[in-house]
Amino acid sequence: MPVVPKRFGTDLQLLRNLDQRKSSRDPGNDLATIFTRRRPDISTVDLETLSNTDNLIQALFLRFLTPQGELAVLGHPDYGSRLGDLIGELNNETTRNRAKLFVLEAIAAEPRVKEVRSVLVTQNKSDRTRMDIIASLMTIDSNTPLNLVFPFFLEGGPTQ
Repeated sequence: MPVVPKRFGTDLQLLRNLDQRKSSRDPGNDLATIFTRRRPDISTVDLETLSNTDNLIQALFLRFLTPQGELAVLGHPDYGSRLGDLIGELNNETTRNRAKLFVLEAIAAEPRVKEVRSVLVTQNKSDRTRMDIIASLMTIDSNTPLNLVFPFFLEGGPTQ
């Protein structure tokens, strides 16, 4: 079993399709479980966890999906992003530039990210209300870039 850097931590898996590097706003997508067979006649169910860079990717996706200020009552007034402000907007260059700014702001608040190498926001070719946010990051304790793709849906907003 590989050693997991303590700075990346371990957390419960909340986004089931993280392995596909996609996000979901599906309300039934929290607390993934894993089945373990202890003996041929006994199985147990436990909560699935994420460690290392998968934990960081999930943390970034959750930050992107959470409206900034949503957790203020819990003592985290700056947690989240302003991406939700774009829902209903045109999927045009101005909106994609704003999305890039909001993503950069959210990533800057994550202490496990050492450097942002690039962020590219494009219109998805098959869904005009979807923007694909592609980021390349350098994480703490690593010299290997971490690449992620986060789909963001403008959900029924007008398209151009």
